Amino acid sequence: MNIRSINAMRGPNYWSIRRHKLIVMVLDLEDMEQKPTNKVEGFRERLESMFPDMYSHRCSIGTAGGFFQRVDEGTWMGHVIEHIALEIQTLAGMNVGFGRTRGYGEEGVYNVVFNYMEEEVGRFAAKSSVAICEALISGEAYDLEADIQEMRELREAVRLGPSTGSIIEEAEARNIPWIRLNKYSLCQLGYGANQKRIQATVTSETSSIGVELACDKEDTKYILEQAEVPVPRGEIIRKESSLKETCDYVRFPLVIKPIDGNHGRGITVNIQNYEEALVAFNAAKEVSRSVIVEKFITGVDYRILVINNKLVAAALRSPAHVIGDGKQNVQQLIDEVNADPRRGYGHENVLTKITTNELTKTIIKAAGYTLESVIPEGEMLILKDTANLSTGGTSEDVTDIVHPANISMCERISKLIDLDICGIDIMTTDISQPLDATGGAVLEVNAGPGFRMHLAPSKGLARNVAAPVIDKLFPQGATGRIPIIAITGTNGKTTTTRLIAHIAKMNGKRVGYSTSDGVYIQNRLLMTGDCTGPSSAEFVLKDPTVNFAVLECARGGLLRAGLGFKKCDIGIVTNVAADHLGLKGIHTIEQLAKVKGVIPETVLPSGYAILNADDPLVYDMRKNITCNLALFSMNENNSHIKALQKRGGITAIYENGYVTLCRGEWKMRIMKAENIPLTYGGKAEFMIMNVLPAILAANIQGFSIEDTKAALETFIPSPTQTPGRLNLFEFKKFNVLLDYAHNPAGMRALKQFVDSFDSSEKVGIISGIGDRRLEDNREIGSVAATMFDKIIIRQDKNLRGKTENQIIEMVLEGINQENSNMETAIIPSEKDAIIHAVENAKDGSLIVISSDVIPEALELVAQLRDSELKG
Repeated sequence: MNIRSINAMRGPNYWSIRRHKLIVMVLDLEDMEQKPTNKVEGFRERLESMFPDMYSHRCSIGTAGGFFQRVDEGTWMGHVIEHIALEIQTLAGMNVGFGRTRGYGEEGVYNVVFNYMEEEVGRFAAKSSVAICEALISGEAYDLEADIQEMRELREAVRLGPSTGSIIEEAEARNIPWIRLNKYSLCQLGYGANQKRIQATVTSETSSIGVELACDKEDTKYILEQAEVPVPRGEIIRKESSLKETCDYVRFPLVIKPIDGNHGRGITVNIQNYEEALVAFNAAKEVSRSVIVEKFITGVDYRILVINNKLVAAALRSPAHVIGDGKQNVQQLIDEVNADPRRGYGHENVLTKITTNELTKTIIKAAGYTLESVIPEGEMLILKDTANLSTGGTSEDVTDIVHPANISMCERISKLIDLDICGIDIMTTDISQPLDATGGAVLEVNAGPGFRMHLAPSKGLARNVAAPVIDKLFPQGATGRIPIIAITGTNGKTTTTRLIAHIAKMNGKRVGYSTSDGVYIQNRLLMTGDCTGPSSAEFVLKDPTVNFAVLECARGGLLRAGLGFKKCDIGIVTNVAADHLGLKGIHTIEQLAKVKGVIPETVLPSGYAILNADDPLVYDMRKNITCNLALFSMNENNSHIKALQKRGGITAIYENGYVTLCRGEWKMRIMKAENIPLTYGGKAEFMIMNVLPAILAANIQGFSIEDTKAALETFIPSPTQTPGRLNLFEFKKFNVLLDYAHNPAGMRALKQFVDSFDSSEKVGIISGIGDRRLEDNREIGSVAATMFDKIIIRQDKNLRGKTENQIIEMVLEGINQENSNMETAIIPSEKDAIIHAVENAKDGSLIVISSDVIPEALELVAQLRDSELKG
């Protein structure tokens, strides 16, 4: 079997609108296409032996054991691989369950689709599942546990930590969108100008001075001391020569820790003599140049969490430990603790397994034991020097018993250190009593405190500590969103995108928009090339200057990775015509319509899907939307338009020469189409069709008719505002028209416009496209033969899998089918073809360029015209 490709969906996609995290593996079964599971001897037995829990897979049967029933009946290996990929992720601690396997459109080739929790793990699972299946087919041994462990380690390396993850989950619950900004924990909540950022539990509103103070234990202690907050007596030293004097001043027992340490590194507690202090000092020096020597406070370790100057949770923390039973040795006791199903690898469960590293062995040795020692019944043996959950510690929620005096003190500390989110470490014998009554003390103030101990304590109530973080960042129900208008379709989407962006800019919006030409922030081009995929959409939504987004969304990005956003306010579908068929498993126009239909299906319930009522495939998309519907049509008597108008809906129509908005059956004429520069005096009907959804979007967004009209009047078809879309260059004795028409539907629309020109001769510069079907390239040639008196066949820079001769032959076949006497020339270079046409142009002629590389062609034509004018 051969894996052709593995793509990861990260947003709404062709396979699922709701399930955004999907792996799509294109798998060629090769010889196994002829060998379903019931024809491979012993396959069922080996599969069930390796994955006994697969009995729970219900499959299409709908009951437990359903999948194995399918295996007995005979199912294809792609289906088996889908289930293996799901099962091995579940065994690695990532419970996933959605999958489907569908034909790719070629015999023996399948789309194997399954969901994932972490992308890198999902990609690994795709490859692993194929390897496992091949081993099961051949009866060879396979080290499954090695793959499971690899997936666990991959997950821990790439996943968001529990603190960051909890904030993201709370944001999602409130419909606040988010974007991960790096491979660590830096995340953006909200879009554009309304965004906030978090990094673990530090937010974009966290005081940098507060963070610096919390990281400087000396300054923190000094400020708290000055404010009469109880802190342990201590000194900060750098040299070993100062240690003896400091120990005498502070007095044993001591705790020694690095001044810049975190996560418990280099900390030694309950030091009873100078020899222990010297060892502890050297351990701390490995972490930090400066070392804190302070009084060891008797009691237990409490963590107080304060958010927005309010105490929200408190936990009693205990370091990893075992309790002797007088029978088992230390290692056996550790193994018994780790057998607790609540303990897992890394952060996968409530508790983390206890590891026996060198630090653990050192602590055990200091207590007078080894891993092989049997400790007395009931004796507690501490295994780690801190109570961190990540090292196997436990936590107990004590929020409800914290004394009011301690609550007031902690909330005051958060203001003293100036932290919006802070963790305060307190040592005391009883948190339900004031510190001055127990002799307790504040040990540390932490910026970016971990939330895990509060989210999932091993004992007591779990606290949703992420909620107050979101309350602070997005008060009063704010979602951090900005208006998003998404446009898709086969033709016209780029012009529609640009026009809507222009209308919004004219209304004072700071617009970011993505097109097949590039990404623009306001009027500045920041990315060039085809920018209609998810990464380009995210580029716009990440920009903190943008408060209005208009995003062109093409099929390629949708199939490669899904949408770059989960929800939009308006989704527009201009049309669906045969284009790019036969690529990426999309072979029919109905499948292509399903791809385009992702856009209206992702509109917010309060938003609008704007659909072309003249296109049956587009109009049918209304059946799957969960939002409001708006329609546009070039025919005011379109039955779908009439029906929606009677229901009081919003429509846009072309009637009596006007582009007109309708609220219910009331007409609001915007202006005459012939007065809209984009339509070239009303001659370019396909441009009128692009205007209709634009005026609908403008009206839905609350822009006035007067402002919309002013924007239409100032949107001039030109290389600047509409590059490659009906750009007309007037030479002294002839004209040159440049357009991006690149499929049969686009050519037919262009023909309608070209036919309106009264020219002495019409010359077309066209090409076939390497990744289009034979019939598509033939039709391009056929339509061209009805448009032009002469045709020059050029070649795209990228042949896309075919030879130059093959593509030219396809186009010639189409030309000859329509007009075998058509005068044609073959000039492969687009530059040479344009120069040839211009140099040989007749007076009064029209040269029409169907361009491949728009910027280069525009520049060349402009140079030729300027040269002629100067001459």
